[in-house]
Amino acid sequence: MKDNTEILCIGSVLWDVIGRCDGPMHLGADMPGRITRLPGGVAMNIAMALRRFGLAPKLLSAVGRDPEGDALIAACHARGLGTDLIYRSEDLPTDQYMAIEGTNGLIAAIADAHSLEAAGEKILRPLETLTEPYAGAVALDGNLTIDLLSQMARSPLLAKADLRVAPASPGKALRLSPFVQAGRGTLYVNLEEAGLLCQSRFESSVVAAATLLERGAVRAVVTDGGNPATVAAGGEIFTQTPPPVSVTRVTGAGDTFMAAHIAAELSGLAPDPALYEALNAAALYVAGETKI
Repeated sequence: MKDNTEILCIGSVLWDVIGRCDGPMHLGADMPGRITRLPGGVAMNIAMALRRFGLAPKLLSAVGRDPEGDALIAACHARGLGTDLIYRSEDLPTDQYMAIEGTNGLIAAIADAHSLEAAGEKILRPLETLTEPYAGAVALDGNLTIDLLSQMARSPLLAKADLRVAPASPGKALRLSPFVQAGRGTLYVNLEEAGLLCQSRFESSVVAAATLLERGAVRAVVTDGGNPATVAAGGEIFTQTPPPVSVTRVTGAGDTFMAAHIAAELSGLAPDPALYEALNAAALYVAGETKI
């Protein structure tokens, strides 16, 4: 099931419906722009980015056996992503995400990942067929239910995995609590998500990352938009400022950062240069210079 470039991406695989305006927007604004539909979801975005970095992602998720699901699977194949482990449901529709963006960032978004949540443990069946715990890299997103994430934080099926975990959105940040409590995995969060996990407010990624470690996290990667990002583990803390860019898109930027950081570390880079590579990859994505 595993080769030296394989990485399992577990979580949401859905359609992104994104409305973008070429100027700044405020809540309640009605502006001209463009509406696009693209393959998305945190696990999907990470997988697409990992593929660009030369890895071989396999998706563990739930996709409906509806026309939208068939089209989504075809889009995965076109991007070189492994789909043979995806749970295809006969009665659950394919999930979707809708967002509105301006040049001043994300205005509002709604993630409909109800089918993924309803599928629950069914998406993990491929892991249960292994004769020994999976020992490769795993990118996991917080669109799964808190019960399933709690189970995965302590599951012997993932005991040997290089586990990388992201919350999917600030509204789901608390779903990462089991990984803090279990001291499992590398947590990828932004400043707001770190504050929610620690029930506090932070002024910098350095303080946020250090506090996550104090709370029990074994390793934390904290971003803060254009402000310094921090990687913390054990007694080491590395902080860098992202390169300044003109913002053309924001949806998927965090996923690109996470994928680039994973790829850099799996290639053997030390923490400081790996953070540099990830920040530059995210900056190129935000500036619209990276193909989706």
